[in-house]
Order: sequence, then C-alpha cells, then structure tokens
Amino acid sequence: MDVLALLKSASLLVPEETASDNDVTVNDVWEYLARDEWETALGLLEELGDVRSLPAAFWASMAAAAEELRLERSAAWCHWREGEALHGVIRADLTLRAPSDGGRRSPVPGAGVLRPMWDIGHRTPTGEPAYAVARLWVEGLPALGPGGRAPVRLAPLTPERWRHLRPGHVITLHETGRVGGAAVLLEAGLTG
Repeated sequence: MDVLALLKSASLLVPEETASDNDVTVNDVWEYLARDEWETALGLLEELGDVRSLPAAFWASMAAAAEELRLERSAAWCHWREGEALHGVIRADLTLRAPSDGGRRSPVPGAGVLRPMWDIGHRTPTGEPAYAVARLWVEGLPALGPGGRAPVRLAPLTPERWRHLRPGHVITLHETGRVGGAAVLLEAGLTG
C-alpha cells in the first residue's frame, strides 16, 4: 500500500472534533496530504494521536506509512502506540541512579530497545523479588542519561502480572542485582 493511502486511512479514524494544543485538526492533515507533504502529515497525525485514544488500526496504518517513508523512530513509536491501543498504557516518572550511587554509566536508549527487569511487588516462594520484564520508551528524548529523570512508557512482556498496579505505586528498575532506578506510576491501565 502506498504512503498516501495509509495516511488517508489513518486520518479517517480521527474524530473530526479532535484538536491538539496547537489547534491542529484532521483538516490540517488533509491540507498537507493534498500537497504531498507526507512526513508533515504523519507528524500531525501523531500529535492528534496524543490528544485522545485512537484504535490500533490508526497506529498500524501510521507505522506502515512511517516504514515506507523510512522514518525508523516514528515507525517504532507508532508500533509502540499500536501495542498500547491493544493492551493498555503504563506511564511512569523514572529516575535513574547516578553512577556514583552504583547506577549505569551509559544512557538508557529511548526508543523501546531496553528490556529491563522491574520489581513490581511480586515475590518468589522464598520471599525474593519475582522480577517482571518490560520494554522501556523514554518520552520526548532519544536517550535518558545516567542519573537522569524523565517520563517513560512501559510495555510488559507478561501484562497479566502488571494489572495490579495503580498510579502512585513505586516500582524499581533492575538491570543487574542492584536497583538501577525508581519509577512512580503516572498511568496504569492494562486491558485484555
């Protein structure tokens, strides 16, 4: 399928009354599509997707268009959002430990590559933490530096283990046996 058809398909799934903080609407998207400014239209549609919950089909069309345009990060983001549309959203405010406190010395990649373990409150029969794994996406940054703080999104590999979590819960990130950071949940709404 071509990019124009994919973007048109996605734009038809955005309710007409939806407007971003910058007053962008789907009508603006159509203007850019008419001028074959596909990358701009894709960016505006991503912005509209942040305003309200849109179906997985929207994000799947967006991901396919981004792949056709060879926009790797945008494609990864749209695939991420497609997963959230299907399984729900977990957002948190993550603070990494500083290297001087035993934290990592290199930045955390921001685009869903890292799959750290998380202590989300489950225990083994012997009382040890039973870690759960979730991919991590740093919002608005290509990477999160050592000791840094940023909002993040998590995509659990076993969502059913995360359903007990609620906003305000604190979970800890583990890449080794030591705590690598702590996250306060901002949103925790897994489905299915």
